Amino acid sequence: MLDAKLLRAQPERAEAAFRNRNMETALEPFLALDEQRRRLLVQAEEIKSFRNSASQEVGRLKKAGEDAEALMEQVRAAGPRLKELEDELKNVEQEIDNIMYYLPNLPHDSVPVGPDDGANVEMRRWGVPRSFDFEPQAHWDIGPRLDILDFERAGKLSGARFTVYKGWGARLERAVVNFFLDQHTQNHGYKEIFPPFMVTGECMMGTGQLPKFADDMFKLEGKDMYLVPTAEVPLTNMHRGEILEGSGLPLYLTAYTACFRAEAGASGRDTRGVIRQHQFNKVEMVKITAAETSYDELEKLTADAEAVLQALKLPYRVVLLSTGDMGFSSAKTYDIEVWMPSYNDYKEISSCSNCEDFQARRANIRYRPDAKAKPRFVHTLNGSGVAVGRTVAAILENYQQADGSVMVPEALRPYMNGLERITV
Repeated sequence: MLDAKLLRAQPERAEAAFRNRNMETALEPFLALDEQRRRLLVQAEEIKSFRNSASQEVGRLKKAGEDAEALMEQVRAAGPRLKELEDELKNVEQEIDNIMYYLPNLPHDSVPVGPDDGANVEMRRWGVPRSFDFEPQAHWDIGPRLDILDFERAGKLSGARFTVYKGWGARLERAVVNFFLDQHTQNHGYKEIFPPFMVTGECMMGTGQLPKFADDMFKLEGKDMYLVPTAEVPLTNMHRGEILEGSGLPLYLTAYTACFRAEAGASGRDTRGVIRQHQFNKVEMVKITAAETSYDELEKLTADAEAVLQALKLPYRVVLLSTGDMGFSSAKTYDIEVWMPSYNDYKEISSCSNCEDFQARRANIRYRPDAKAKPRFVHTLNGSGVAVGRTVAAILENYQQADGSVMVPEALRPYMNGLERITV
């Protein structure tokens, strides 16, 4: 959620930022409601002040033996009027929230302006895509041939956009999860968390999935509970409503979860293989920081995600997203895209974002720089560390051999019981 003071003071700047995010938003309704809210607050405070001073005067009059009935009647009459104002104020604040919850974050000044991914800026590349001396196959062909991915039986169980992992495929998926968690906890300083895979609607509001993206989520029938779309949601909301000690920041958290997404707006995109699924595994990284350090922490977060791909020797590139391609809650995002021979292109495998205080305002997460300081909103950051299914797909395609087998990356062999090659 944005700072209402900023919208009030700089509406032209905010509206320009919204246009850069492909969102035409006129702030007049917000500004009118905000003015009404402040007027109601003043009126309510005036009545409360009158009641306090009048009550004291009533006490003085009675003590002096004077008639206080007229003043007491005024005090009694003030009660219903105050209730009316408070009810009106509650309704106005609800209307303001209904506007604010749908406004995206404002892009950082360093974000390139553009309508879509065509305006994204490539920052760097690592590794060189492999040149094959045979016709490389796609992972959706490699997996079934090796009997480690089964899309047909997954469809029988759950429908489209699901996968059954079998044998060494299941072991490879588990190996990648454990490898990523070990890298982030042992080498990058994160605390491992194993959160619930279901969260309340309040949690989804806190990180920005609700109310705007309700159609993309899986909701439990009859309950205010959702399957997590990413571990970002439970990790960030662990500290919802808390005031943290500044000396304890930054917090580095990492978690494995299954992730569940309806992919309501993804019809026809990446329909084959494991690139875009309703259920997939991911290791997530979340940072909770002070405002002053959050952009340094974004660079470190991105480097942490890059490090696991480097350890697996998978070529990738880092792209700075444009204003028109960023996520709703983000102020700045780097995408890491891994090389996929089947596409002859790079595909997203991690997205690393600084949300500044956008999520913290929604979830009311604050910190005190020191014991006597007024609480301030933290900055929250999140990044895939990285998407597990897409990593398995990248391994199958980049490590495939002419005889149809797939070499296991050296970094994963200790997690695969020493296995060097997956064969039929």
